[in-house]
Amino acid sequence: MSIINDIKQIIDTSRANAVRSVDFCRVQMYWHIGRRIVEEEQGGKARAEYGKYLLKNISKELTSEYGSGFGVRQLEQSRQFYVEYPIANALRSQLNWTQYRALIQIPDKDKREYYELEAVNGNWTARQLERQINSMLYERLLLSNDKESVLAVARRERVPESPTEIIKDPMVLEFLGLERKAHYYESDLETELMNHLQEFLLELGNGFTFVARQKRILLEDDEFFADMVFYNRLARCFVVIEIKTHKATHADIGQLQMYVNYYDRHERQDDENPTVGILLCTEKNDTVIKMSLPEDNNTVTAAKYQLYLPSVEQLTAEVEQVKASLENRKEVAG
Repeated sequence: MSIINDIKQIIDTSRANAVRSVDFCRVQMYWHIGRRIVEEEQGGKARAEYGKYLLKNISKELTSEYGSGFGVRQLEQSRQFYVEYPIANALRSQLNWTQYRALIQIPDKDKREYYELEAVNGNWTARQLERQINSMLYERLLLSNDKESVLAVARRERVPESPTEIIKDPMVLEFLGLERKAHYYESDLETELMNHLQEFLLELGNGFTFVARQKRILLEDDEFFADMVFYNRLARCFVVIEIKTHKATHADIGQLQMYVNYYDRHERQDDENPTVGILLCTEKNDTVIKMSLPEDNNTVTAAKYQLYLPSVEQLTAEVEQVKASLENRKEVAG
């Protein structure tokens, strides 16, 4: 009955709002505690020594009366929270204390803002936010985009205009939990992605919805099957994903380009943007990819995937290498 479903929806929404309200009250509580601590410390003569004494004394008093949750470490985080977010009205009710604790550990203000905005835009849980930080989502986007465009999309000041603004390269699929093997069958990888569709959508980014798996494409008497098809509401376009468990070849790109052409000519509506094609592969030669596509290509791209989290050193080195390459290009052009 529709009335029962409506009432269930009302109950679920009310409960979710109640939990969210309690969570935000907790955020505000720690913010006010942090502000009061900072104010007290600023009035002390020997600030560092006084601060240590102050936190220990406060923790002892609060713990004896209110129990756990007010240890020295928690009070230090409250103080840091206020320092990093000194304006109370700037606090976001969609984020809880666990999420803010993760955010204040990020020293780079632009990076912190990006994760804060995306956590709100994507309605991430604390675990999802932690996963995105650990997988270095921000750094991976910077490998193919400039900082200003990445932040502009997160701020919703502009919509993505090319595949590189949507897709991370490399794409990290550690959530599949696959064993370390030299080779996997493409069908096995595709099956695992479907089994972990929610996590895969998180890795793909905001605005993605699942459309089809093994989408049948009939061209006269020949059958073809596109591995996975999604739709991105922000970019307003179909996204066709082909999975290859080997190094990308020009033939792979040609196959994907055919699927993209099909969707553009037979599935896309007049008010929608051109279809995007993504080739997920274990390795790629960017020059081969570039030469396999038209010079004005803006819809087909290849992205490496990794089954395990990258190291900080690995991605940092890649980011610096890309920055140096861009600087060299600017110097040559100048």
